[in-house]
Amino acid sequence: MTDASAEGQVPPTLLLVEDSDTQALRIRRMLESHGFAVTRVASGEAALDTLDTRIPDLVVADYHLPGMNGGQMARQLRMSAATRMIPVLMLTEGGEPGLEREGLESGADAYVPKSAEPDLIVFRIRALLREGAGTGAGTGQRDASPLFRRARILIVGGEGAREHAVAALAALMRNDGHDVTVIGHPGAMERTDWFDPGRAPDCVVVDLVSDRFDGIAFCQELDDLRQDVVVAGGGAPRILGLSGPGAARGVLPARAFEAGVDDMVADDIEPDVLALRIRALVRRKLLQDDARRIDLDRQAREIAVEAARAEAAAIASKASLAEALEQANAELADANRRLIETQGKLVQTAKMASLGELVAGIAHEINNPLAFILAHKDTVARLLAQVIAEEDPGTDADGSRHAALMKCRDRVESMSLGLRRIQNLVLNLRKFSRLDEGLFQVIDVPEALETVLALLTQKFGNQIVVERDYRAPERLYCQSALLNQVMMNIISNAADAIYSMLEDAGEGDPAGPARGVIRIATELRVSEGSGEQSYVFIVTDNGPGIPPEMAERIFEPFFTTKPVGAGTGLGLAIAYSVVQAHHGTITIADAPRRAGGAGTDGGRGTMFTISVPWQPHLEAMAEPVRGAAEMRA
Repeated sequence: MTDASAEGQVPPTLLLVEDSDTQALRIRRMLESHGFAVTRVASGEAALDTLDTRIPDLVVADYHLPGMNGGQMARQLRMSAATRMIPVLMLTEGGEPGLEREGLESGADAYVPKSAEPDLIVFRIRALLREGAGTGAGTGQRDASPLFRRARILIVGGEGAREHAVAALAALMRNDGHDVTVIGHPGAMERTDWFDPGRAPDCVVVDLVSDRFDGIAFCQELDDLRQDVVVAGGGAPRILGLSGPGAARGVLPARAFEAGVDDMVADDIEPDVLALRIRALVRRKLLQDDARRIDLDRQAREIAVEAARAEAAAIASKASLAEALEQANAELADANRRLIETQGKLVQTAKMASLGELVAGIAHEINNPLAFILAHKDTVARLLAQVIAEEDPGTDADGSRHAALMKCRDRVESMSLGLRRIQNLVLNLRKFSRLDEGLFQVIDVPEALETVLALLTQKFGNQIVVERDYRAPERLYCQSALLNQVMMNIISNAADAIYSMLEDAGEGDPAGPARGVIRIATELRVSEGSGEQSYVFIVTDNGPGIPPEMAERIFEPFFTTKPVGAGTGLGLAIAYSVVQAHHGTITIADAPRRAGGAGTDGGRGTMFTISVPWQPHLEAMAEPVRGAAEMRA
């Protein structure tokens, strides 16, 4: 094995998170013998603290750590723009059921048992470093202002009868990787601390039913205070109200939300659901902080451009004045264009993150009672079959009892169909709400497309027929957003266009025959010049089509032909950006006329063609990401 330092190159820097001194020494010596520079810490909290000053090329972490475990640490890394692209290799002692899936879902990139051969661990590390090349993960020493920080949580309460509930909540959030402070009374924190970026909390948890202070009144004061923080240019913290068991009903919720509370939970809520609610609040806050930081960078660029223009004006006597002014104006226009695109992406990212958390939470809440009903339905069906089998014909002269039993059996079977349909819908929601859309991975294309179509079934109704023609290979190495966001936006827009055309023609009867057709096709194309292969998606509809003057602007941010309130104009702009991230192309044209097929010709129609590079060597490396297997639990 070649030592990187021997070739004059800087060795890759690894952060080893291992609480066992013996295991840490063994792993560190093995990694250093292969040319890696290793820094070791004993806990997830210590690992996060080191990221304030130095960002490693890769993190090797034991899953079982004291306090915050490896999965919770990986989740914290994915929440910050500065550390989101660092590869994480998870290690564990054995093969506990479900542990690998839990670690990967939390944000880890690979999972290897500690008992594996050292060469296998090294090969996995080198593969992850190749994948992360050029992402800016390992940049070494940072400046004085840290780019990574743990979310700060402030709990107001914890004295008297409620001390145990508040202490349990603090322990839960610390294990989830947050920096938690508990104060017994609102007066324990100085007003100036709220305006200090290094001390101000991201989320404030208030005990609304404390016997030491008025929680509702404090929330009102806190809401007024955070308005002052926003005016001063800071980030407004989120407020989570904590109530006693059963107190989340009645007049308390209305008073709490009126006082400024962003979310409210009972302290007897399940720990995993509570952690999910807090993550949703913190995630939105950190996204806003990233947007504010980008805005400050944009302002700095604008100031630099203005300075360049002033310098150009100072040398107006020179022949190059006109050229200098033209260049400054072009730079300013380009900076403004990038700003508009970045703002649109941030809005869409925040919406998708919040929607994903909400959908995942709803699906989780539905799945538990659904499993309960399915289990008891099977018991009822089994006992009913036993009663029918043991029935004595002699005691049922007119056959009414037998008829009633058979009717009950038929109704139970009908219930089974409905419950299975609900179960499939919940599965589709959980698959669609995955938050790893920015990562490239091997996707099962037909299954992903069917998930999108299942979520749009209600929108299609009886008026639209969907035709499928999947000729390309099933596997594609891409981002999930290519299918979840791009395809869903295009198909949804096609359905809207068809319904608009039918309503204008007076043919939009929901109970009438199908009048619209959406055709989805996939194929492989080979470039004549280079011989490179492309994976192509084609979405065709028989709607009214897009006028040429609008087709030129269809991918511009905030451009929309829908009425006010019906569209933001970001869907196709985001789709264009996602395709660009794949080094692909997206084009729009009139749909070709065709003979036969379901429905009618309708309007002239529209055809979207999305082409991305196809890399068969990557598709063959791993099993595709399948939602059903991922969500099986």
